[in-house]
Amino acid sequence: MTKYTQVFLGTAFSSKTPKEVQILRDYLFCVNADGMIEQTVAPEDAEYQTLLDAYQGKENFHRLAEGQYILPGFVDLHVHAPQWAQSGTALDIPLHDWLNTYTFPVESKFSDLNFAQDVYQDVVSTLLANGTTTVLYFATVHKEASILLAKICAEKGQRGLVGKVVMDHQDNNPEYYRDQDTETALADTEEFIIAIKELAKSTKQGVYPVVTPRFIPSCTDEALQGLGELATKYDTYVQSHCSESDWEHGYVQERYNKNDAFALNDFGLLRDKSVMAHCNFINDADADLFAETGTAVCHCPISNAYFANSVIPIAHLHAKNVEIGLGSDISGGFSPSLYDNARQAVISSRMLEDGVNTNLPAEERGVPNSRITINEAFYLATAGGGESLSLPIGRLEASYAWDIQIIDTKLASAKLPIYQANEDLLDVFQKIMYLARPENIREVWVQGEKVHSRMS
Repeated sequence: MTKYTQVFLGTAFSSKTPKEVQILRDYLFCVNADGMIEQTVAPEDAEYQTLLDAYQGKENFHRLAEGQYILPGFVDLHVHAPQWAQSGTALDIPLHDWLNTYTFPVESKFSDLNFAQDVYQDVVSTLLANGTTTVLYFATVHKEASILLAKICAEKGQRGLVGKVVMDHQDNNPEYYRDQDTETALADTEEFIIAIKELAKSTKQGVYPVVTPRFIPSCTDEALQGLGELATKYDTYVQSHCSESDWEHGYVQERYNKNDAFALNDFGLLRDKSVMAHCNFINDADADLFAETGTAVCHCPISNAYFANSVIPIAHLHAKNVEIGLGSDISGGFSPSLYDNARQAVISSRMLEDGVNTNLPAEERGVPNSRITINEAFYLATAGGGESLSLPIGRLEASYAWDIQIIDTKLASAKLPIYQANEDLLDVFQKIMYLARPENIREVWVQGEKVHSRMS
């Protein structure tokens, strides 16, 4: 019999399709030394009892308690790590003002590595405690602090994809917070990529460098071109903001006479490893380009409610075969929880479908067929995020990483309203997705290693 590093016995939920949740009742999950799921074994499978006899009672056997369930770890495709320092503030002003009055002054402080250490330690720990096992991070323009963020991810066991932000446009960025010049921005980015690739060699769960033009307004054409070339040279991930708000979308149309998607593509920045945040104003031609290049959309529903001036048509984009995942967008989104963002994704989609202007008749008020379900929001937070990153994460299947969160529904201080012993498990799943709080997340594992546990 194969020897497994860890064996878990419990009931789990995983996305079967974007709309269908698979219930894995009383399964055995067999995890190998690499932290990958070697096999999942159902109670009716021939080897179930043999494995149970071989492992139960051993130190590496984990039987979930009654009322506990396994979910895949969440994949957050858009976090501004330095903005954790300002989360929950200044959400009532326009995006352009928010950036210049609050955000850029905060991010400029990350030239101080002691300050960066404090904030980055906290944000990584906080996200893990919220069940988020993989994060696509924007850092700042500072190369050393950006490398520090990747090191903290490596140490704490989170799978981190980290970008040193490029902001080289002399007119569109504040003098106190930007790259010194285009040449320096590109040189720092290349050195950053090399440093993270070296760090990755000794990091079990993986850390990855990400080419990160903040967004088109903050970058010169020369920088965008150079970043596209670096992404190709080192085969890296790419991230940016795309058609986020009226202001930003309009700026790009005025500068290039085309939408963000086509402008970014011209610079070689749309590729299979590209994730573009927001995308509220992309049209069908943009969506087709995303599908053709393998570029993913990161849906940031809470942040969009504050800054995007619109609701993104997620159901429509999914129907066009665009890869989509979920992002918290700290701190444009105030919550570090993808549970909160999954809930808001459903709420926003219903508002888009039903409409909000009561002066219009019901049949004219909304956009038909726009709603998504909590099952679909769960998919975005897990399997959709994994597909967006082209990584084997976000599902509880053989050959996927053992990235999981163990949810306790019976916790005295955060008990979920489950009163029947034989309650329908899909109802239990929905209650978890709508009602779970961080204290319900008892343990978090990444790549077969326990990285967070809550004792009380």
